[in-house]
Amino acid sequence: MTQFSIIIPCFNAVATLPETLDAILAQTHGNWEVLCIDDGSTDNTRAVIETYAAADSRIQLGVSERQGPSAARNLGARDWAMGQVIAFCDADDIWSPTKLAELATSFADKTVDAVYGQIAFFKTNPAEISTVSTVPSGDLTIEMLLAENPVCTMSNVAVRTNQFRTTGGFDETMVYNEDLDWLIRLVGGGARVVGLNSLQTYYRASTGGLSSDLPAMLAGRTAAIETAKSFGVQVTASADAVYFRYLARRALRLGQGRLSALGFAAQGLRASPQGFFNSPSRGALTLLGALAAPLLPSALTRAIFA
Repeated sequence: MTQFSIIIPCFNAVATLPETLDAILAQTHGNWEVLCIDDGSTDNTRAVIETYAAADSRIQLGVSERQGPSAARNLGARDWAMGQVIAFCDADDIWSPTKLAELATSFADKTVDAVYGQIAFFKTNPAEISTVSTVPSGDLTIEMLLAENPVCTMSNVAVRTNQFRTTGGFDETMVYNEDLDWLIRLVGGGARVVGLNSLQTYYRASTGGLSSDLPAMLAGRTAAIETAKSFGVQVTASADAVYFRYLARRALRLGQGRLSALGFAAQGLRASPQGFFNSPSRGALTLLGALAAPLLPSALTRAIFA
């Protein structure tokens, strides 16, 4: 029986998908299938998938007519996957070669429902890492998710197929933070999600891939907070401050720093100065950047915070 079903939503991913698939082919654990869901690409993404599928029968092409990544993931994971475990991967991210082997060891523990690991952030070359995430001690909680969300990206989570289907999948009406909403429902429903202190995922943090609709991102998080409330969990002021700091840094990276970054930083400070400066260097640099941005060229702020 297939152990892992790897779900990759793809949209105009011709530039990065080969590297993603090559990393999966290089896995030391070979009991897997890949479902590449082409979400209405207008480039040669489908041809790339077909080439890889012709060379390895474990790789399959699925088609979703531009319904968004949540619908593509749902089609793959909820409707088509044959594996015991769903492992998500985005079409521009890269896995370490031992990721699936490490996951197989973790899922041998029948009490474990989902697993995530550490993430390395890079721009163009995965050998040039800018930073690596940390994994908190203890099982994942909703409170952790509402703060700095150690899972960070769907490329960093694997879940038992039956548990994923129990959640109903991703809310396809949400444009942003639908992954956070799903994780909250997963944990709130009683799933045990564990973190591994092992670097498993390389996340391509390119500015060109960032959404620029920051108010919509905030609205998505607000919806996820309502989901958390349904499980009896209230967001803390400190968690709000951390998220506003994140939005301020994102605004700076996008060159939206004239007033946007300063506004988000101010909201974070009002919510909780302690939370905003829970990482003193990150808080201080974000605040200084937000204060200086109105005086600097947007290209310079993008370069500094990229």
